[in-house]
Amino acid sequence: MQSSETSSMEVEKLPPKPKFEPLKAHEISDGRVQFRKVSVPPHRFTPLKKAWMEIYTPIYEQMKIDIRMNLKARKVELKTRSDTPDISNLQKCADFVHAFMLGFEVNDALALLRVDELYVDSFEIKDVKTLRGEHLSRAIGRLSGKGGKTKFTIENATTTRIVIADTKIHILGSFSNIKVARDSLCSLILGSPAENGDKR
Repeated sequence: MQSSETSSMEVEKLPPKPKFEPLKAHEISDGRVQFRKVSVPPHRFTPLKKAWMEIYTPIYEQMKIDIRMNLKARKVELKTRSDTPDISNLQKCADFVHAFMLGFEVNDALALLRVDELYVDSFEIKDVKTLRGEHLSRAIGRLSGKGGKTKFTIENATTTRIVIADTKIHILGSFSNIKVARDSLCSLILGSPAENGDKR
């Protein structure tokens, strides 16, 4: 009984918890500007020019991150500002731009800015199975399906977005949904008929 009284007295003697205001982005980095650079592949340069304002506006106005295109280096450059509310915005914007470079539509890639816990996972067909020539072409055909039907079915069933760029596959979604989509795609690469891959 006495020990419980002693412990309660000790709790009462604890000083109040200090209250700290959240640090602003420029304060976290000691006032230094933080940078990110995203390379622009040759085949994405024209789509980037067409979609520039759709990419620029949410990054500059909503995320409060400066963005510019370095034509000489062929890179999109991003940096924090004094009014950037959260330092993590810089990485979110870099992920958004990178997703666009991989081939995702702007509206799909925008989810990386708006929703936490979204990722892009990439792998190559050869990571699953070594295929050459016609076998590789058929595997790519199985992944897309007639008119892209198989790919759309997997996307809708797993709430993901999938880009098939030659032998590379990129999946945008939550960690658990990416795993389900990847399992379906891998089964198709290994030779399962499209109907089986769709049922996962």
